[in-house]
Amino acid sequence: MIELQNVSRNFTVGDQQVTALRDINLKLGDGEYLSIMGPSGSGKSTLLNLLGLLDRPSAGAYLLDGGNVSDLSDEQQARVRSEKIGFVFQSFHLVPRLSAAQNIELPMMLAGVAVEERKQRVAELIASYGLSERADHRPDQLSGGQRQRVAIARATVMNPAVLLADEPTGNLDRATGWEVLKLLEQLTERGITLVIVTHDAEIGARAQRQIHMLDGHILSDEQRAS
Repeated sequence: MIELQNVSRNFTVGDQQVTALRDINLKLGDGEYLSIMGPSGSGKSTLLNLLGLLDRPSAGAYLLDGGNVSDLSDEQQARVRSEKIGFVFQSFHLVPRLSAAQNIELPMMLAGVAVEERKQRVAELIASYGLSERADHRPDQLSGGQRQRVAIARATVMNPAVLLADEPTGNLDRATGWEVLKLLEQLTERGITLVIVTHDAEIGARAQRQIHMLDGHILSDEQRAS
């Protein structure tokens, strides 16, 4: 479903060129669970941004469902993001003035989904994530775990094929972090491809497949022993 072919990403910093990714080749299938690990500056976040169409490669191609999405216009990429890719961040990135239900509904509003369908999907997700009593609460009225559950619901409300999670447990205590991680892992049972960037080796080791990066290279790509 996802294929990166000889992808590199260069940035210009002052009068110097910095290479964040070097000749990356990567394939991911439907429902696969992948963790990306490595020290700061190894290229993890750059790779995640490319997978999420938040950035473009300097060289190489990104194929999604067989089509080269790296050559699409900004508007076309935004449409693909809306339809096929969900994001979960360490800092939640919820809209402060909106309630939990409104935050979850937002992607559907932007996509032009009909009101009745929006309300039905939100109600289902609110119930399935145990947020029924918090639906009308703003983010500052929620715990960290509740905010991340709202963020996951928002990320999955459009039924994406791919979910990208950048340090999704980084701002949570250990017990809450494990609860959130298990919610994310359950999504692969629905065929969603889950990619998690993490500094936590214990979290990374839970993935079916683990990639270790260093200096913009994929150092290793391993399957978890069954």
